[in-house]
Amino acid sequence: MSMMSEFKDFIAKGNVMDLAVGVIIGAAFGKIVDSLVRDIIMPIVGAIFGGLDFSNYYVLLGEAPAGVANNYAALSEAGAPMLAYGNFITVVLNFVILAFIIFQMVKMVNRLKGPAPDAPPPAPAEDVLLLREIRDSLKKA
Repeated sequence: MSMMSEFKDFIAKGNVMDLAVGVIIGAAFGKIVDSLVRDIIMPIVGAIFGGLDFSNYYVLLGEAPAGVANNYAALSEAGAPMLAYGNFITVVLNFVILAFIIFQMVKMVNRLKGPAPDAPPPAPAEDVLLLREIRDSLKKA
């Protein structure tokens, strides 16, 4: 089988298409969660903690370029070397919220599916059947 036909068979499988759809929807969902954290949750957290803004937490690792404002956005635009740990905190918060939402979605889907149907018990082994036959024949005697 040629590599091209193997590749065609691989792409044609339903699992690959499901994965592609999942990745595309996941990327869009990630943008929604990012906006939720950046535009709704972080301003509320900032208001509760007295104007706390994680995006402006950074450590400058070198000299700031001349004439650039001393904030994360301007320094980042100018290419100043910095350690932006506030941005990292925001990304971790995005991840935690996304993981929690996905957990809730999976939990809801599992609840909608209902309990798994009871599987029939496995067939007894041959030796167990033989012992039952012996037991039954001894009872008759």
